[in-house]
Amino acid sequence: MNKAVAVVGMCGSGKSVLCGYFTELGWQSVYFGGVAVSQLQKNNIPVIEANERAIREQLRKDLGMGAFAVILKDEIMSKLARSNVVLDGLYSWSEYVILKQLLGDDLVILAVVTNAEVRKQRLANRAVRPLSADMVDSRDVAEIENSEKGGPIAKADYYVLNNGTEQQLKQQFEQFMVWLKNK
Repeated sequence: MNKAVAVVGMCGSGKSVLCGYFTELGWQSVYFGGVAVSQLQKNNIPVIEANERAIREQLRKDLGMGAFAVILKDEIMSKLARSNVVLDGLYSWSEYVILKQLLGDDLVILAVVTNAEVRKQRLANRAVRPLSADMVDSRDVAEIENSEKGGPIAKADYYVLNNGTEQQLKQQFEQFMVWLKNK
């Protein structure tokens, strides 16, 4: 069976960059954050951090903490039937539990961790949806307290430290792929 690698980490840690490396290798991608963005766009609500947070929390209130795994389960399984899949942005412990029950050992958690100050600098300078340091702190607290985000990071199968350059991150990704192949 094909593998599903869920890339987890705090905002600004480098999840999207890592996920890009997988897609360059031909892996299919499922973007968890796309659920909130598409809900906002469907309702003509501006795609800004505060609105994304509100919709994420509302979906979890309505459907439970595993909402995004439930919403994306069919897409994940469909893509997994054809290819390896990278899951961009699995957030909650409940999502992890649902996907672990569904996929078993075919689910691998790759955590990318980055010092808070480095994340804040990156997020302030990114082209899409930049965040101030206060916004990063607020989002971190909301994601830890309201989204069970710490669990999948703590339970990861493999860790990448991303405080350096993109070239260094790419080297760590290549080391992960060797580890995954031998797993």
